[in-house]
Amino acid sequence: MANKNLNSAKVAKKDEFYTQMPDIERELQHYWEHFRGKTILCNCDDPYESNFFKYFALRFNQLGLKKLICTCYNGSPVQGNELVFRFAPYDDEPEQKIAHKLVITEVPDANGDGAVDLSDVRYLLENDKNVLSTLQTGDFRSPECIELLKEADIVVTNPPFSLIREYIAQLIQYDKKFVILARTSMVHAYEIFPYFMEGKMWIGAGYNLSLIYKSPYDNTEDKNRKYVQAKGYNPDEYIKVPAIGWFTNLKYKRVKNGLDLVCRYNDEDYPKYVTYDAIDVDEVGKIPCDYDGIMGVPDTFIQYFDPEQFELIGAETGEFAEKLGIRPIGEEWIRKYREAGGTGHYTANMKSLVIYDRNGKPKKVFSRILIRNKHPKAL
Repeated sequence: MANKNLNSAKVAKKDEFYTQMPDIERELQHYWEHFRGKTILCNCDDPYESNFFKYFALRFNQLGLKKLICTCYNGSPVQGNELVFRFAPYDDEPEQKIAHKLVITEVPDANGDGAVDLSDVRYLLENDKNVLSTLQTGDFRSPECIELLKEADIVVTNPPFSLIREYIAQLIQYDKKFVILARTSMVHAYEIFPYFMEGKMWIGAGYNLSLIYKSPYDNTEDKNRKYVQAKGYNPDEYIKVPAIGWFTNLKYKRVKNGLDLVCRYNDEDYPKYVTYDAIDVDEVGKIPCDYDGIMGVPDTFIQYFDPEQFELIGAETGEFAEKLGIRPIGEEWIRKYREAGGTGHYTANMKSLVIYDRNGKPKKVFSRILIRNKHPKAL
């Protein structure tokens, strides 16, 4: 059933995106110190196409890896040409859709040219029959894949976007280190935001990115096609996906920790919510240094979050609204909103963050994270 659900989600929600090598290289350079002597698991990665697999296979010796495990739930619909190899019992059909795993414990210089490259990786895969075997389903939730997860030290991959809540929950459940890609909107998810609050995960070096993926889906949007083409990719094979971020629980050296707070609180620039005891801050750069109460800030704050500087209180979602005690909007605000020409689909019983701006105009703020400054002080 698990594999059936995974395939259904993949078809219905478009989960087949292949991360480009430059994007992987740009992010993983921050974590090299963590990889030495470790078993790395890429558990959503077809080696025909996975640049995660290629990244670690090519750098196996350089990074000093103990083992590399790569699993997938079927063959890639975007057949590659760099690592096309044949293996029993499908010697005549390398594109056969099967679930399989690759386990590598060494990558020797097979051709003796003094360097490890794709030809050495291909030789290893074609000649060492111990490195490749089939799986029953390849679903990351299946018992056989959970056993591989238990064996791994660090998981690095681009999981199915439609299953990201379940995927991250599994990583946390088994106390695994990880570096993964996900949509930035997942920061707000009720199932995921508590992990940020508890210090179990944080934002990686790259966040709120527009990535170009190789994908089997039709790229029909004109702006998307032009963007992809301008970056040197074929718009018939590649697609732009905005608002993507790296999520991790590995420590890395940030360029800067925390925020320099240069603004001071005043009740004109920082209106209070009608429905919750907190002030609204419409830009991260405007967070006041001297306010000691709860503040609602844009989601982009999460990439600057320093637990020594701020406390995460919650996020503006339906579940959090109930837990935090956010009150219903109410008839009065709705009436004034309509009188001011507002056309948004809001009702009086909705529990959401709304304000009256400095001109007294009713306004629904967009997607907030609630925080408190741990060390408020005047400039």
